[in-house]
Amino acid sequence: MPTPDYSVDLDLGEPPPELVEYARQHCGEDPNTRLQAIYELREMIYERGECSPHRMDDEFLIKFLRARNFIPKRAHRLMVNYYQFREDYPELFENVFPLDLRTLGDANVIAVPPYRDQDGRRLLFYRIGCWNAKAIPVEDLFKATIMALELGLLEQRSQILGGVAVFDLQDIGTQHAWQITPSVASKMVKLMVSCFPVTTYAIHIINHSWLFDKIFNIFKPLLNSQMRSRIYFHGHDMASLHKHIKPDHLPERYGGVWPDYSYTIWLNSLKKNYSVAKEVIGYGYKFRENEVDPEVARQLKENGFKLY
Repeated sequence: MPTPDYSVDLDLGEPPPELVEYARQHCGEDPNTRLQAIYELREMIYERGECSPHRMDDEFLIKFLRARNFIPKRAHRLMVNYYQFREDYPELFENVFPLDLRTLGDANVIAVPPYRDQDGRRLLFYRIGCWNAKAIPVEDLFKATIMALELGLLEQRSQILGGVAVFDLQDIGTQHAWQITPSVASKMVKLMVSCFPVTTYAIHIINHSWLFDKIFNIFKPLLNSQMRSRIYFHGHDMASLHKHIKPDHLPERYGGVWPDYSYTIWLNSLKKNYSVAKEVIGYGYKFRENEVDPEVARQLKENGFKLY
């Protein structure tokens, strides 16, 4: 039987002791000075006035500190970048109904499996060849990615450990290449590197061809040396991928043991969990009346949250 945890529920609890120790070693998070760092970040936000966060509580601010090694100045710059990104690309955040993104899940373009890698990190799979660029605009890929990141960042485990992305480029063609303009590439790098409180631990590229080499040339100038060092190219060699992600933590199509899981399972879980739905609405997402469980809708309304 597969060994990793399997759950479609987000882990919203406190991190276990081993993760607290990992955060100390790799995120610069010392429980003895954590509150002081949060205080410094909050004061910096007020004093500099470069952004107007929709939240200022400890739970929200700590995401940015963990993503920048608990250095308040760097965390503040990340937060400014985050809100600038939202301001620069309002079409990715305004009037977004998460359940409308099911088309990407149904087409198997994006998947976040309900299991993790051997180190406890969330996995994000892209099968770009399944993307019908004529039917699904590239903006929807960004919306779905942002949604996945925001959901993942509700977990302290993901804030501390970061995540791993796997780009499967089987069957990509010129219709896909035409979509990857310098503007799209810049937006993608901002999302993965400089404008979101997420740590991209590794990016694995598989089943790539000469066409991807052309596309990657657009990205190269946008990546710093640290980010380049986290990108691994495996071609069609799954044994190479297995050196980084064990087969027990991969779907069967990549030499693993799991079936394919759709991105849609996470969207469906939104409508059944009050705590998650509340957080998602807080980020500006919207739901139609019939898209959430009646009991969840009742709790949201009772606590002053509007569905749309």
